[in-house]
Amino acid sequence: MDTKLDAFDDDLNYLKGLGGWLIIVGIGITISPLITSYQLYSLYIPIFQDGSFAMLTNPAYTTYIPNFEVLLYAEIALNILMTLVGLYLIYLFFTKHRYFPKLYIALAIFYPLFLLADTVAVSYIIPDTNTFDMETVRQLTQSIIAAAIWIPYMLVSERVKKTFTRPQNDRIDTAPAIIGEA
Repeated sequence: MDTKLDAFDDDLNYLKGLGGWLIIVGIGITISPLITSYQLYSLYIPIFQDGSFAMLTNPAYTTYIPNFEVLLYAEIALNILMTLVGLYLIYLFFTKHRYFPKLYIALAIFYPLFLLADTVAVSYIIPDTNTFDMETVRQLTQSIIAAAIWIPYMLVSERVKKTFTRPQNDRIDTAPAIIGEA
């Protein structure tokens, strides 16, 4: 006697859609650009407003740090780029586009590498600073753990495979139907 153990085998829409664990992914990707934007604003704007930037980038000051300007601009540019990519990721998520899992995985790999590279760059440019402080180690650890959890999920989840299927040019062409009905 052949019995079915899975009551959902006949339901083609089972595990399709933005549900289950994808809700957590959706919340994370939605708040991420907001958090990054806030951090950009709260961290970098004061440096330019209070005169710190001039004191750290002008050789006339005793507080001058060579290459600090390049480091700061690179950090700002990469954070803005990551925010923009994060916004695009939100679009791909809610449109259930097939590129979402790939871009999500790429960002999950990129982020800890970016944190590590930034920390190493800061340690070279400002050698007297403890760059691997508790906050940096916490952020690096969290990003590695998140990647270790969510990358395999994106690769093996049936819900991900069934949900993110829309192609790049997913548009409904209704013109032929309207012309044919006339």
